[in-house]
Amino acid sequence: MTEKLLQYLWNYKAFRHFDFKDIEGNPVEIIHFGKWNKNAGPDFLDAKIKISGLLLAGNIELHTRSSEWIFHHHSQDPNYQNIILHVVFQHDIEIYELSEKNVPTLELKTYIDESIIAKYENIINGDKFISCENIFDPRKIPINFHEENILKKLDEKASELEESLHRYKNNFEAVLFHSFAYSFGLKVNAHIFRQLAESIDYSIINKIRQNPVQLEALLFGIAGWLDNPQDSQMKIWKREFDFITAKFSISDLKFRPKFLRLRPPNFPTIRLSQLADLYKNQNLFSKIMEADNSDQIYNLFKPVKASAYWDFHFNFGSISKLQPKTLSKDFVDLLILNTVLPLKYAYRRYHKEEIADEIIDLYRTISAEKNTITTNWKKLGLNIENALESQSLIYHHKNMCENKNCLDCGIGFKLLKE
Repeated sequence: MTEKLLQYLWNYKAFRHFDFKDIEGNPVEIIHFGKWNKNAGPDFLDAKIKISGLLLAGNIELHTRSSEWIFHHHSQDPNYQNIILHVVFQHDIEIYELSEKNVPTLELKTYIDESIIAKYENIINGDKFISCENIFDPRKIPINFHEENILKKLDEKASELEESLHRYKNNFEAVLFHSFAYSFGLKVNAHIFRQLAESIDYSIINKIRQNPVQLEALLFGIAGWLDNPQDSQMKIWKREFDFITAKFSISDLKFRPKFLRLRPPNFPTIRLSQLADLYKNQNLFSKIMEADNSDQIYNLFKPVKASAYWDFHFNFGSISKLQPKTLSKDFVDLLILNTVLPLKYAYRRYHKEEIADEIIDLYRTISAEKNTITTNWKKLGLNIENALESQSLIYHHKNMCENKNCLDCGIGFKLLKE
């Protein structure tokens, strides 16, 4: 038994019966179990009980053992002066301070079904993909489970974006550029790409974006790839980068992307070239904000491709067979899920406009991701039909299952309850 499980059982009233008696044998009627307080202070606030004909209102504190009242130093804490009931799983010692104040102690050990404790311990000690894998049932997924997960994820992302907005003086276009850079970097180079993008004043991007050669040269130069040109095109990029560096006083700080364990289509050379090509698009931020369906969003990415040099290259100086480096459908989906939709949500939240239903509908129109996490969910009998469901399950696994937060999980609640 843990204190968190005890709080959970108290909050959801998961007991054999409610004919409670305190350790003195006096009947205790719980009129209101109180509001679960997950911050500092008593565990349940604003509770009401009736004992010996007296109606008491105040707070309730829970412990696995009575002695924890002493170990937690509650006697010296003014937050615990309005306790009306001390609830414990096991009463091991008398707390004279509470007895003197006529605060009853309720021992719950005989009121709790032992199978619930055993089931919880079995779940929490599991080492499988999800702790409840042996008893998982897809039918126990709550209504609106996926929608609630996505909105939680979007709120978290919106808070991060708002911090960036504050740092960049509410320049949504700059934050969009940084977010796209992060997404184009994928897992290996995401942070490096964002650092690279943030090292450039966005006003410079705006000034040179109509010249793709210059924008590409700027990104390649800051990546540290133009120091020793290997062919004529690299010499052109080097010349343009030197010109831009002098004109705009660009820092000589370099951010060197990684190639290790990347498939050639995901090489940072290709992805930075594609990012530069995307930013030929004038009024990109406005177009994204105005797009109200997935087709309009997809159309923004259809023409994007790496520059002509990369039709015959994956890396500098090494010629390969002809292969135009366009954006795949799966990669565009990632850009939409990781950058476009979170920023649309953050923008509307920033302006206190409602967009939840619209965003949820957009998630439903995007294909589900295919990765190890979604594959494992499918093995448990789930049909993952779209990005709303795949993103929800990925988010849930990261925030609940990996941390074994089974008592805060809607699925875990139903499994334990039954």
